[in-house]
Amino acid sequence: MQNELLKYLEGGDLRSIGNVDKLLPLIKTRSDFDNLFEHLFSKNRLVVMRTVDALEKISATRPGFLRNHKLDVLNFMQTAKEKEFKWHLSLMVSRLDLTSDELDKVWQQLTKWAMDKNESRIVRVNSIQSLYNLAKLHKGFKTDLNLIVQEIRKEKIPSLNARFRKLEKEKLE
Repeated sequence: MQNELLKYLEGGDLRSIGNVDKLLPLIKTRSDFDNLFEHLFSKNRLVVMRTVDALEKISATRPGFLRNHKLDVLNFMQTAKEKEFKWHLSLMVSRLDLTSDELDKVWQQLTKWAMDKNESRIVRVNSIQSLYNLAKLHKGFKTDLNLIVQEIRKEKIPSLNARFRKLEKEKLE
């Protein structure tokens, strides 16, 4: 299955998702997901980017598939360098069942990415979305989230402000 997956992940350049959309319907079981996840350890940046894109899309509807990969995702959160990787990691991590210590570390990393003016806008927007998702689950973070939002709003960046408007409609209860 590993080599079969590669044909959907290789080729082209970093500006394209290649054949990820054709790959998604092939990932039906946790075992399929686990096989795909192994490609995150590739030395080929393009393969890693497309793999994390596919994993993020799949985990949006089947977050339980991430359960076996929690430690890897948490480690990637601390070591990720490429913006394409961070885009997807930032969303995936909020789908994990986190311990209190893990939640604190994830919150810190997402806050760092969200506040970092040198990060890509997509990393920042996705980090904000993930912080919001976590604050919905863990009410104790609501005040922290509000402070982060207040600080970032001062930058007056359209993409970030658009996300804030969207989140305001969802109401953080």
